[in-house]
Amino acid sequence: MGCRLRRLFSKLLLLGALILGVVLGLELLHPSAAAAAIRRLEEAPGQIVYQSRQTLKDQHGNSWQTIAFKRIYSNGQTKVELRLVGFPGVAAIERSQSLTLTNSLGKTLTAADTSSTAFTERDRPEPNVGQYDLQPLLPELPAEIPLKLILPTTEGEGIRLSIPPSLVQEWQTVASQ
Repeated sequence: MGCRLRRLFSKLLLLGALILGVVLGLELLHPSAAAAAIRRLEEAPGQIVYQSRQTLKDQHGNSWQTIAFKRIYSNGQTKVELRLVGFPGVAAIERSQSLTLTNSLGKTLTAADTSSTAFTERDRPEPNVGQYDLQPLLPELPAEIPLKLILPTTEGEGIRLSIPPSLVQEWQTVASQ
């Protein structure tokens, strides 16, 4: 009787572990929407910023932080922009040129540089920081298709970043807040 009970207990324990493993495996395959790293900040009374931050590698293996953000001003106006930040000394961004985004179907869009209006004269951005107007492009970016982003540099060769569909979806979520 005791041996039978132990075997039954062992089988139940094994079954429980198997069920737990399947549930955890399914969760890893389909992470919840809460996995998106969208932050809400109140910069000033009535001025809210929603932002998404992700780190991507360029064609040389250098890390770049992509920060998509929507700023809602107290008067109701909004801006949706993309800031790209590399490590100092990696590249100097050519701010007189637009950012280029190309999807895998060959459609190319450009985003205007907003660095000159985004920063004050005293707080000019470092050469490794660029900021671009993302708002007019979002309706034209299918969330299911990866993008190639080309960041112009003063050295000539643009910085290429691969943007996965999940990041495009996150940018669109930020814009819809």
